[in-house]
Amino acid sequence: MTKEFAVPPVVFPSGGDPSAGSNNNIQQRRVATAPFQPPRSSTSSIPFMSFDIGSAAASSSSCPLFGDPIGSGASVPGGTSFEDEEPLLDELGIHPDQIWRKSKSILNPFRANPAVHKDSDLSGPILLYMSLCLFQLLAGKIQFGVILGWIVVSSIFLYVVFNMLAGRNGNLDLHRCTSVVGYCLLPVVILSAASLFVPQGGTFRFVVAGVLVLWATRVCTALMVALADGGDEHRGLIAYACFLIYTLFSLLVIF
Repeated sequence: MTKEFAVPPVVFPSGGDPSAGSNNNIQQRRVATAPFQPPRSSTSSIPFMSFDIGSAAASSSSCPLFGDPIGSGASVPGGTSFEDEEPLLDELGIHPDQIWRKSKSILNPFRANPAVHKDSDLSGPILLYMSLCLFQLLAGKIQFGVILGWIVVSSIFLYVVFNMLAGRNGNLDLHRCTSVVGYCLLPVVILSAASLFVPQGGTFRFVVAGVLVLWATRVCTALMVALADGGDEHRGLIAYACFLIYTLFSLLVIF
């Protein structure tokens, strides 16, 4: 005895083709939605806010961010141009032409030019100090600190002696005194350079040292008397102080 089951009829869409219906369902399921994009602003000048890379590249090419090259002479933010700026040495207070004129005036002990030394500076004395230390180093003597300390003590010593002798009329300042003492080290620097080629010991070495010490003493005394008031009456005492200073430097070179 067989049993019959009531099976409901199966209705296929699209004209009875089951594969067509399944393909449409799959396509409907696979439709991708567009990603979120913020609204573009026409007034925004920032490229990553407007997502407009092409216009940003065009604007950056037409208007450079960092300005023109340095050598083009364009103006910098401040109203000035690179051509109008002072050289680096002038901004640091180093004037090579002025140092050369002052050193050249020291080379003639009988015609020292005080007008050149009215504008005092420390660039030339530092250069002569480094030269003296270098020649001493070539001679096997490491005396950087000793020479620097002697220059400082000598400048203060001569400054105090001159102003005490001049009294109320003395107007010598320490900066100018240091400048003159430093520039008058040029004969001592020449002595240090010449001692590299002169044999140790002997009378000739002491004679050359004595001549160069007298040279430095004469020039330093003339400049001190000419640049400051109240030193004419005490020229001998000022010369004696200068002689002691440069004798110490020459003994440092010889021994």
